[in-house]
Amino acid sequence: MDEVCIVSMLNTEFNLEGKAALVTGASSGLGAHFCKILAERGAKVVVTGRREDKIKNVASEIRKKGGEAISIPLDVTDNNSIKWCFDEAENAYGVVDIVSNNAGVAKPEKALSVDEESWDKVVDTNLKGVWLVSTEAARRMILKKVNGSIVNTSSIQGLRVAMDRASYAASKAAVIQLTKALALEWSEHKIRVNALCPGFFFTEMTENYFTNPKFSKYLSSLVPKRIGNMDEITAPFLLLASNAGSYVNGISIPVDGGHSLGKM
Repeated sequence: MDEVCIVSMLNTEFNLEGKAALVTGASSGLGAHFCKILAERGAKVVVTGRREDKIKNVASEIRKKGGEAISIPLDVTDNNSIKWCFDEAENAYGVVDIVSNNAGVAKPEKALSVDEESWDKVVDTNLKGVWLVSTEAARRMILKKVNGSIVNTSSIQGLRVAMDRASYAASKAAVIQLTKALALEWSEHKIRVNALCPGFFFTEMTENYFTNPKFSKYLSSLVPKRIGNMDEITAPFLLLASNAGSYVNGISIPVDGGHSLGKM
C-alpha cells in the first residue's frame, strides 16, 4: 500500500471533525504532540497548562497550519481553575468530548528521602488532577448527553517499578486503576476511559536522562535499545481518542517498544 493510501486511510479512521478536545499538560512534550495530531484530524483543540507562554505558542502553531485551537491556563490540582477552564472551552467550542489527561510531574528520589510536600506534589498532579479533570468533563458530557473519550497518560512505571521512583510509580499505577473504575461507571453514558503507558520519549521531563552518559549504557540493555519517536505514539493515542476505538474501554496500552518486558 503506497504512502498516499495509508495517510488517506488513517485520516478516515481517525477523523475527528466536529469534536472538541481538551489537553492538559500541553505546554510541551507528549501533551503538545497530542494537541497537534488532534487538530490535524479536524478536532477543535483547547491547549491547557500552567505556562501561558508555552501553551499560547502551541495553539498559535496549530492555527498557522490551518487548525483550530485556543489556549487556556489551567492548574489541574485546583478545582476552581478546572471549572473555569471548561466554562471557557464550552464558550468557544461547545461541550468537550475528548480529554487527554497529560499533566504530570516526576521527582526521582529514594523513598526514604521523599518528604510529604514532595509526595503531595507528585500525587496531586499525577492522580488527583486526572480525577478532577475527568469528573468535570464527564459531568458536562452526561448533562448534555454527549458521548466522549478520556485518554489518561499513565506510564510503564504504573505497570512495573524502577529505582528511586516510588511516588511517581504509585501515582501512575493509581491512574491505571482509576481509568478502569471510571470506564466501568461511565460506560452506560457512552463515555470511554482508557490509558496510555508510554516508555521513554524525549520530553522536558525526560531530557535530563538522555544527557547522562550512564543512560546510553542503560538504554542498550533494554528490549527496544532506543527511545520512542513521537510519531510512534500517534496511532495508539488516536485509537483511544477517536471513534476508531469505539469498542475499546478501560484498557491501558504500553507504548514502549517492549521496554516493560525486560529490565526496568
